[in-house]
Amino acid sequence: PHTMSGGETTTAGVLAITGNNAIVDWVVVELRHASMPSLVVASSCALLQRDVDVVSTNGTSPVQLFVGAGNYCVAVRHRNHLGAMTANTVALSPTTTTVNLTSSTTVTYGTNARKTVGSVQVLWAGNVFRDNGVRYTGTNNDRDPILVKVGSTTPNNTTSGYFTEDVNMDGSVKYTGAANDPDSSLVNVGSITPNNTRAEQLP
Repeated sequence: PHTMSGGETTTAGVLAITGNNAIVDWVVVELRHASMPSLVVASSCALLQRDVDVVSTNGTSPVQLFVGAGNYCVAVRHRNHLGAMTANTVALSPTTTTVNLTSSTTVTYGTNARKTVGSVQVLWAGNVFRDNGVRYTGTNNDRDPILVKVGSTTPNNTTSGYFTEDVNMDGSVKYTGAANDPDSSLVNVGSITPNNTRAEQLP
Protein backbone atom coordinates (compact mmCIF):
# COMPACT_ATOMS: atom_id res chain seq x y z
CA PRO A 1 0.00 0.00 0.00
CA HIS A 2 0.96 3.62 -0.52
CA THR A 3 0.56 5.74 2.63
CA MET A 4 -0.55 9.37 2.51
CA SER A 5 0.00 12.17 5.00
CA GLY A 6 -2.86 11.29 7.35
CA GLY A 7 -2.18 7.57 7.38
CA GLU A 8 -4.78 6.75 4.73
CA THR A 9 -3.55 4.23 2.18
CA THR A 10 -4.15 3.31 -1.43
CA THR A 11 -2.83 0.62 -3.73
CA ALA A 12 -0.69 0.42 -6.84
CA GLY A 13 -3.79 -0.72 -8.75
CA VAL A 14 -5.62 2.51 -7.93
CA LEU A 15 -2.59 4.55 -8.98
CA ALA A 16 -2.42 2.63 -12.29
CA ILE A 17 -5.86 3.87 -13.46
CA THR A 18 -5.61 5.78 -16.76
CA GLY A 19 -7.75 8.32 -18.59
CA ASN A 20 -9.84 11.07 -16.97
CA ASN A 21 -10.08 9.13 -13.71
CA ALA A 22 -6.31 8.66 -13.42
CA ILE A 23 -5.00 9.66 -10.01
CA VAL A 24 -2.69 12.64 -10.36
CA ASP A 25 -2.20 13.69 -6.73
CA TRP A 26 -3.69 13.70 -3.26
CA VAL A 27 -5.36 16.40 -1.15
CA VAL A 28 -6.69 16.79 2.37
CA VAL A 29 -10.43 17.39 2.73
CA GLU A 30 -11.51 19.08 5.96
CA LEU A 31 -14.89 19.64 7.56
CA ARG A 32 -14.92 22.74 9.74
CA HIS A 33 -17.29 23.83 12.47
CA ALA A 34 -20.22 25.93 11.22
CA SER A 35 -19.84 28.79 13.72
CA MET A 36 -16.09 28.41 14.40
CA PRO A 37 -14.62 27.69 10.95
CA SER A 38 -11.06 27.67 12.32
CA LEU A 39 -11.98 24.43 14.14
CA VAL A 40 -11.36 21.31 12.02
CA VAL A 41 -13.99 18.74 12.99
CA ALA A 42 -12.79 15.96 10.68
CA SER A 43 -10.27 15.50 7.90
CA SER A 44 -9.17 12.84 5.47
CA CYS A 45 -6.63 12.42 2.71
CA ALA A 46 -8.28 11.88 -0.64
CA LEU A 47 -7.20 11.33 -4.23
CA LEU A 48 -7.34 13.88 -7.03
CA GLN A 49 -8.33 12.57 -10.46
CA ARG A 50 -7.17 14.06 -13.76
CA ASP A 51 -10.70 15.44 -14.35
CA VAL A 52 -10.40 17.25 -10.95
CA ASP A 53 -12.81 14.98 -9.08
CA VAL A 54 -11.72 14.26 -5.52
CA VAL A 55 -12.41 10.67 -4.49
CA SER A 56 -11.67 8.31 -1.61
CA THR A 57 -8.45 6.34 -1.47
CA ASN A 58 -10.06 3.42 -3.33
CA GLY A 59 -9.98 5.67 -6.41
CA THR A 60 -13.71 5.73 -7.16
CA SER A 61 -15.96 6.29 -4.12
CA PRO A 62 -16.97 9.65 -2.68
CA VAL A 63 -14.86 10.90 0.22
CA GLN A 64 -16.32 9.88 3.58
CA LEU A 65 -15.74 11.80 6.78
CA PHE A 66 -17.21 10.23 9.86
CA VAL A 67 -19.14 12.97 11.64
CA GLY A 68 -22.78 13.48 12.46
CA ALA A 69 -25.13 14.88 9.84
CA GLY A 70 -25.11 18.65 9.96
CA ASN A 71 -23.82 21.86 8.43
CA TYR A 72 -20.07 22.22 7.88
CA CYS A 73 -17.66 24.40 5.96
CA VAL A 74 -15.64 22.29 3.53
CA ALA A 75 -11.94 23.01 2.97
CA VAL A 76 -9.39 21.47 0.63
CA ARG A 77 -5.62 21.61 1.09
CA HIS A 78 -2.86 20.52 -1.29
CA ARG A 79 0.85 19.87 -0.76
CA ASN A 80 2.15 23.01 -2.52
CA HIS A 81 -0.96 25.14 -3.05
CA LEU A 82 -2.89 27.45 -0.74
CA GLY A 83 -5.99 25.85 0.73
CA ALA A 84 -9.52 27.13 0.15
CA MET A 85 -12.80 26.72 2.04
CA THR A 86 -16.47 27.28 1.33
CA ALA A 87 -17.72 30.58 2.72
CA ASN A 88 -21.09 29.04 3.47
CA THR A 89 -21.82 25.83 5.28
CA VAL A 90 -22.82 22.74 3.38
CA ALA A 91 -25.54 20.43 4.69
CA LEU A 92 -24.01 16.95 4.93
CA SER A 93 -25.72 13.64 5.58
CA PRO A 94 -25.25 9.98 4.64
CA THR A 95 -26.44 10.97 1.14
CA THR A 96 -23.58 12.05 -1.14
CA THR A 97 -23.23 15.81 -1.48
CA THR A 98 -21.16 17.42 -4.25
CA VAL A 99 -19.08 20.50 -3.45
CA ASN A 100 -17.58 22.08 -6.57
CA LEU A 101 -14.71 24.38 -5.62
CA THR A 102 -13.79 24.77 -9.31
CA SER A 103 -17.01 26.71 -9.92
CA SER A 104 -17.13 30.49 -9.50
CA THR A 105 -20.67 30.08 -8.12
CA THR A 106 -19.24 28.30 -5.06
CA VAL A 107 -18.35 31.21 -2.78
CA THR A 108 -15.14 30.78 -0.80
CA TYR A 109 -14.04 32.14 2.55
CA GLY A 110 -11.86 35.27 2.50
CA THR A 111 -10.71 37.36 -0.43
CA ASN A 112 -9.38 35.87 -3.68
CA ALA A 113 -9.05 32.41 -2.15
CA ARG A 114 -8.79 30.86 -5.62
CA LYS A 115 -7.24 31.76 -8.95
CA THR A 116 -9.23 31.88 -12.18
CA VAL A 117 -7.78 29.87 -15.06
CA GLY A 118 -10.05 30.16 -18.08
CA SER A 119 -13.51 29.49 -16.66
CA VAL A 120 -12.27 27.32 -13.78
CA GLN A 121 -11.35 28.22 -10.23
CA VAL A 122 -8.13 26.60 -8.94
CA LEU A 123 -5.99 26.74 -5.81
CA TRP A 124 -3.09 29.20 -5.79
CA ALA A 125 0.16 27.35 -6.52
CA GLY A 126 3.57 28.00 -5.01
CA ASN A 127 3.35 27.25 -1.28
CA VAL A 128 6.62 25.28 -1.29
CA PHE A 129 7.67 26.37 2.21
CA ARG A 130 4.32 24.97 3.40
CA ASP A 131 3.11 27.82 5.55
CA ASN A 132 0.17 30.18 5.07
CA GLY A 133 1.26 32.12 2.02
CA VAL A 134 3.15 32.28 -1.26
CA ARG A 135 6.30 34.45 -1.08
CA TYR A 136 8.82 35.03 -3.85
CA THR A 137 11.27 37.09 -1.78
CA GLY A 138 12.23 37.56 1.86
CA THR A 139 12.29 35.21 4.83
CA ASN A 140 10.73 31.78 4.32
CA ASN A 141 10.16 32.47 0.62
CA ASP A 142 8.99 29.69 -1.68
CA ARG A 143 11.74 30.19 -4.28
CA ASP A 144 14.77 29.19 -2.17
CA PRO A 145 13.64 25.58 -1.48
CA ILE A 146 13.44 25.05 -5.26
CA LEU A 147 17.04 26.20 -5.66
CA VAL A 148 18.16 23.95 -2.81
CA LYS A 149 16.37 20.98 -4.42
CA VAL A 150 18.24 21.32 -7.72
CA GLY A 151 21.52 22.22 -5.99
CA SER A 152 22.32 25.66 -4.59
CA THR A 153 25.50 25.96 -6.67
CA THR A 154 23.98 24.35 -9.78
CA PRO A 155 20.80 26.37 -10.50
CA ASN A 156 20.58 25.03 -14.08
CA ASN A 157 20.12 21.44 -12.84
CA THR A 158 16.73 19.73 -12.86
CA THR A 159 15.41 17.00 -10.58
CA SER A 160 12.70 14.64 -11.80
CA GLY A 161 10.15 13.09 -9.47
CA TYR A 162 7.27 13.79 -7.12
CA PHE A 163 8.41 16.74 -5.03
CA THR A 164 6.77 19.65 -3.21
CA GLU A 165 9.19 21.94 -5.07
CA ASP A 166 7.55 20.98 -8.40
CA VAL A 167 5.18 23.96 -8.34
CA ASN A 168 3.93 23.65 -11.92
CA MET A 169 3.49 19.88 -11.40
CA ASP A 170 5.20 18.77 -14.62
CA GLY A 171 7.24 16.06 -12.87
CA SER A 172 10.45 18.07 -12.82
CA VAL A 173 11.91 20.60 -10.37
CA LYS A 174 13.52 23.38 -12.40
CA TYR A 175 14.93 26.67 -11.10
CA THR A 176 15.87 28.40 -14.37
CA GLY A 177 14.80 28.36 -18.02
CA ALA A 178 11.47 27.63 -19.68
CA ALA A 179 8.72 26.13 -17.50
CA ASN A 180 10.70 26.74 -14.31
CA ASP A 181 8.99 26.43 -10.93
CA PRO A 182 9.81 29.79 -9.27
CA ASP A 183 7.96 31.62 -12.06
CA SER A 184 4.66 30.09 -10.91
CA SER A 185 5.17 31.61 -7.46
CA LEU A 186 6.17 34.96 -8.95
CA VAL A 187 3.08 35.11 -11.17
CA ASN A 188 0.84 34.27 -8.20
CA VAL A 189 2.18 37.09 -6.02
CA GLY A 190 2.23 39.50 -8.99
CA SER A 191 4.92 39.52 -11.66
CA ILE A 192 5.66 43.23 -11.21
CA THR A 193 5.28 43.09 -7.41
CA PRO A 194 7.69 40.29 -6.34
CA ASN A 195 7.74 41.49 -2.72
CA ASN A 196 4.00 40.83 -2.35
CA THR A 197 2.64 37.87 -0.43
CA ARG A 198 -0.34 35.79 -1.54
CA ALA A 199 -2.02 34.89 1.77
CA GLU A 200 -3.94 31.67 2.30
CA GLN A 201 -7.61 32.41 2.97
CA LEU A 202 -8.30 29.94 5.75
CA PRO A 203 -9.29 30.97 9.27
